[in-house]
Amino acid sequence: MLRKIVKTVIPKGLFKAVMPAGHLVEAGVFNAKNGFPTQGLKVIGVTGTNGKTTTTFMIQRMLHEAGFKVGMMSTVAYGVGDDIKPQMKHMTTSSAPVVFRRMKAMRAKGMEWLVLEVTSHALHQNRVWGVPFSVAVVTNLTHEHLSYHGTFENYRSAKRKLFRMTDQNMNGLRTGLVNADDPEVAVFAGDISNPVTYGVNNGDLKATNVKLTSEGVSYDTAYDGQTYHIKCHLPGSFNVYNSLAAVGVGITLGLTPEQIEKGIAALKAVEGRMTKVDEGQDFAVIVDYAHSPDSFEKLFKDVKPVVKGKLIVVFGSQGNTGDVDKRAIQGKLAGQYADEVVLAEEDDRGEDGMGILEEIAKGAEGAGKVRDKDLFLVHDRTEAIGFAINRAKAGDMVMLLGKGHEKTIQHGEAEEPWDEPGTARAALRARRG
Repeated sequence: MLRKIVKTVIPKGLFKAVMPAGHLVEAGVFNAKNGFPTQGLKVIGVTGTNGKTTTTFMIQRMLHEAGFKVGMMSTVAYGVGDDIKPQMKHMTTSSAPVVFRRMKAMRAKGMEWLVLEVTSHALHQNRVWGVPFSVAVVTNLTHEHLSYHGTFENYRSAKRKLFRMTDQNMNGLRTGLVNADDPEVAVFAGDISNPVTYGVNNGDLKATNVKLTSEGVSYDTAYDGQTYHIKCHLPGSFNVYNSLAAVGVGITLGLTPEQIEKGIAALKAVEGRMTKVDEGQDFAVIVDYAHSPDSFEKLFKDVKPVVKGKLIVVFGSQGNTGDVDKRAIQGKLAGQYADEVVLAEEDDRGEDGMGILEEIAKGAEGAGKVRDKDLFLVHDRTEAIGFAINRAKAGDMVMLLGKGHEKTIQHGEAEEPWDEPGTARAALRARRG
């Protein structure tokens, strides 16, 4: 409440300038108020544009299976061991009061290690000040959140702060896992004492004999003379990278090959990440959080070859982000790969919803899609999901993109309850009944 009052009194530009200092003070205060729950804690920080949540889940599950007393805070969930609760708020790294309060509760349950998903906002705003990062992971870096950071360079600099914080922790492992196949994150290796690189084409940890199926991925990798045979139950070439990062963390912490292999295989699913919705229909329905051009292209390239029938995609774009250029790009990518494109609201946030869809539609039309033939604008997301599902036939795949795990949808400033898989299930039942 105090922050809202201050924000209304201080001019917008000045508020943004002093906000990091305010969050720094807040982090210190709530760290102390909660009895310094970070003391003696060992933290693995995961950042990047895409793949943060899945990588966080993989690391937490791997360490839990190996007997570590490990907790997790991510976009999707938080908790210790098998006691994982859903994250209800529309935010990746929670505010400092929430972070330190949860840490205190998780320490009371015996947590000694924490896997923390960290955003560029949290790093820039000092919301994780005082958190003792022992290991840092960066998944990849593409253009995102430029309305806040202003430039890509500023965005990258905020992400690099995680590696610098990790390197300054003299009681930590001072190790950073860096995606060697992503040219934008190569600079991260110079920010830490012990960089370990991973990738398919490059890296200290290099995936070979890669096999992609609709049920998951498998590959071999080697490090320091030891070979690892990895089987991951999450499909998509991007999960080769996500799991490689987790393997690197396991190696850093001294896990055996058997512990690493078992730990990666133990994770069966992550909510809102390639989540299958099955009500006995003869076509596939998939819910995924993909919401950037980079994630779209990677996802479509993996999925399109395995779809027997038509690929039907439903998506939109967040309002008032400042990054409007990506809308036409996403429309173009969907137009190129999908057989049918259904555009729907994502989080309008006060911006004209149909105006957002029109901007996406320009890209889809540029890729050859024709309105009311294979391109449809259905603003209400519930109606759009029902529309797409009713068009599907045997062998088709309907992909619902952009919302994933999120429990709310924003109309203007208001957030209303939302359940993407539940909405899809209702549409499937209505079609059947």
